[in-house]
Amino acid sequence: MKSKLSTKILRNYATQLMTKKAMYAAAIALLATNVDAQKKPLDLTVFDEWQSIGMKELSNNGSWVAYQVNAQESDNTLNFFGLKTDKNLSFHRGEQSVFTADSKFTVFKIRPFYKDLKLVRIKKKKEHEIAKDSIGILNLATNQVEKLPNIKSFKTPKKGGSFLAYLLEKEESKNDKNDKSDSTKTKDKASKPAGKDKKDTPLELVLRNLISGQKKSFKNVMNYEFSENGKQLIFSTKQEKKDSLDKTKYGVFLVNTATFAQKQLVDTIGDFKQFAFDELANKVAFVGTSDDEKKENKTYYLYYTATNNSQQIKKSELLGLKKDWQVSENRQPKFSKDGNSLFIGLMPKLADKDTTLIADDYANVDVWSYKDDFIQPQQLKNLEREKKRSYLSVIDLSNPVKVIQLADLDMNQVEILNEGNSNFALGTSDNAYRLSSNWDVTGRKDYYIINTKTGQRELFAKALAGKVEISPNGKFAVFYNAENGFWSSYNIETKETKVLNKKLKVKFYDEENDSPTLAQEYGVAYFTDNDETVLIKDRYDIWEFDLAGNRRPENMTNGFGRKHNITFDINQLNDDIKSLNRDNLVYLGAFNNQNKQSGVYQTIISNAKNPEKVVMSNTWGTQKMTKALNANEFIYTKESFQNSPDVYVSTNFKDEKKISAINPQQKDYLWGNGELVTWKTYSGKEATGVVYKPENFDPNKKYPMIVYFYEKLSDNLNRYQAPAPTPSRINHTYFVSNDYIVFTPDISYTIGHPGKSAEDYINSGVEALKKNTWVNGSKIAIQGQSWGGYQVAHLITATNMYAAAWTGAPVVNMTSAYGGIRWGTGMSRQFQYEQTQSRIGKTLWEAPELYIENSPLFNMPKVTTPVVIMHNDEDGAVPWYQGIEMFMALRRLQKPVWMLNYNGDDHNLIKRANKNDIQQRQVQFFDHYLKDKPAPKWMTEGVPAIKKGIDWGFGYENTID
Repeated sequence: MKSKLSTKILRNYATQLMTKKAMYAAAIALLATNVDAQKKPLDLTVFDEWQSIGMKELSNNGSWVAYQVNAQESDNTLNFFGLKTDKNLSFHRGEQSVFTADSKFTVFKIRPFYKDLKLVRIKKKKEHEIAKDSIGILNLATNQVEKLPNIKSFKTPKKGGSFLAYLLEKEESKNDKNDKSDSTKTKDKASKPAGKDKKDTPLELVLRNLISGQKKSFKNVMNYEFSENGKQLIFSTKQEKKDSLDKTKYGVFLVNTATFAQKQLVDTIGDFKQFAFDELANKVAFVGTSDDEKKENKTYYLYYTATNNSQQIKKSELLGLKKDWQVSENRQPKFSKDGNSLFIGLMPKLADKDTTLIADDYANVDVWSYKDDFIQPQQLKNLEREKKRSYLSVIDLSNPVKVIQLADLDMNQVEILNEGNSNFALGTSDNAYRLSSNWDVTGRKDYYIINTKTGQRELFAKALAGKVEISPNGKFAVFYNAENGFWSSYNIETKETKVLNKKLKVKFYDEENDSPTLAQEYGVAYFTDNDETVLIKDRYDIWEFDLAGNRRPENMTNGFGRKHNITFDINQLNDDIKSLNRDNLVYLGAFNNQNKQSGVYQTIISNAKNPEKVVMSNTWGTQKMTKALNANEFIYTKESFQNSPDVYVSTNFKDEKKISAINPQQKDYLWGNGELVTWKTYSGKEATGVVYKPENFDPNKKYPMIVYFYEKLSDNLNRYQAPAPTPSRINHTYFVSNDYIVFTPDISYTIGHPGKSAEDYINSGVEALKKNTWVNGSKIAIQGQSWGGYQVAHLITATNMYAAAWTGAPVVNMTSAYGGIRWGTGMSRQFQYEQTQSRIGKTLWEAPELYIENSPLFNMPKVTTPVVIMHNDEDGAVPWYQGIEMFMALRRLQKPVWMLNYNGDDHNLIKRANKNDIQQRQVQFFDHYLKDKPAPKWMTEGVPAIKKGIDWGFGYENTID
């Protein structure tokens, strides 16, 4: 009896417990539903609120973090976070911060208000009518900040001391002289400018010792520079205007920052610049001229002296200078690390124009020649750069009047080795391959070792299609040959070449290369100390090769990467870390190619064992860490599709500190999530993509879907996409928030058939997704830009499965585009079809049938899908007549087509107003065809030229825009 009663009681208790659990579960579900109900979909008016992380850095001692929060359409904010105090200091409109080398101060710029800068940009205000930049000086010990108004520029020494130098803007009126207010505040009334804001206006320079407070000013300063160790400051001065009664001394001056003592190095009126010190600040060099300012092409000279020299110096008359060559004003001299050599730039003298010629009497013509190295548009695009090109030369300072020219017109690129301490340099010449580079972009070059004592050149790699890297101490050249996939080392002293990976079966070049060009190498990860070994990457792992070739190669990650589909890399943690100790712990950036997780592993190079996992997560960014110079402190950003990038700091990546928290407003909006999907293409290949679903996704509901594509995008699964007006493509986040599915399929290509490859991967992926009941198969659209835009144009000629299409800057006629120009660079477009993205693999004459097969223009009668084309008249990549050809064909065929030409804008939209415009049109277009919403007037009526700038056509019938 007792047993039965106990059983009954227990059953009743269990029933009550289950009922309560069900009630709790229902309450939680209801609460979640209410929370979701309180959230709202994104609308286009909120984009300006979204922020991003700009610069981020650690102080040298690792105690402070500086990071910038950038706004889309308002002022940025600069933040300083104390890792020992957990205190965050924010400065509105702050940017471009610099920690002093001793980590005691930070100096930063304070910009004028964004709204004022915008008024200047759109020419509603003149520059002198708004405030000038200010700077802030933050004492990191006291957290006290000092703000200084009207600052033109500032500098601090890179490696020593707490010194600051800054140039003051000209005061605009005497009444402003004692105004100590924040200069970045907008002026109530426009005052007259102090003069033309030119780069050649001399200004007042102020030198400050931030610790002692000592300060000194110097008038009429043009250019200035600290030595890296902060012991010396050099500057040049100039007359503001010619005055025969002016007795002021002008020229070049040197200041000892310990005593603020000043001495004059050059007593000449002229233009002196490009100041450089040796590492210990015992020597200084610069270039200068005393030619009249109005002379078109001035003759510059080298000036060089010891900083303890008490005598004034004269220009150097260099021996060994070729006829009609001179010192270049466009290259800063550079001392070798040991201070024994000085590297300078030389250049051919430029011919002066004949100013007596009358322009109207002479033709203004470009003469194109088949013998030209580069076609005329490319020459004209690079003209100013070529005028400023300098050719590296060296002076042995034991004989400072003799120069040895290392580079010249036959070999214009030279790289110094071992920070200039080596007796050799690396020379590169592409002269023999310039003509063919118009269609062959393998980048063939001849590589030489140059003796810096004699100028003698030794060829060690001819017509190399690959890459050359020099070991930090300058003992070895390591180079990759894309034609055979081999890495080799070249001993610069012995002139011996050894192939490093000849006996290895693993590939060290792109295993997935699907372009008709030579596969690119995965690259060098790092060198080890004393030029002992080089670390080279394959697709997954990192290998260690003995540079002398005496030891067999070791897989330093022990094949763990390939076995687990993880790609390892070693980051450049700090610019001053040139090589790695083989026996020290090394952090590896890691990316899982299968599930798209990223994170950090650790290993010791010399062990060649499986690396140890530190952290892996469904985020992106940790693997791109950098390090404080003098502390074991790492900084990185971390993000996911749901979480915007924020700044993190850690000493071991296991215990991390979140420093920033941007975009808190996101909690008020519906978002979404991404998930990997796989399927088999029509041709039986395995395929991968990402499906983005709304946050409140309901599997019992049918959703419209937009398909966006560009090469391979699945690695972006954990990347954040901030709501922002688009430069050309859809904003995934906006559309997912507004109850769309977004699908991004990866595409692999068969050479010669890029159009059919797009069909194979994109259409098969869409068909696979349509099998899900939550995809509305009759409401699917496609969108792409540039190469993706081409594929949109092709797909709508091959299928009628899409309800709408949007294409940006598409190539529709490869036969005409083949002979076109990429106006942004001036290059011929032929290489793109023969070797790179367009993937035809042959010339137009070798395979005209392939060009026609892959040209949607010839199949426009098959199109039934409504389509919008965006193609802008200043497109620097794809000639905009390609968009015109597509529009004119569809218009002639009376197919539903619209074309947007954003006047004066580029391949991808640059102007914010244009981005906002296209975003709104995209939403209206897709909402109409995929959600059955009314069509706006720009679609139903167009926007006649007579209404341009008056009515943008966004309104609907019986409404006003």
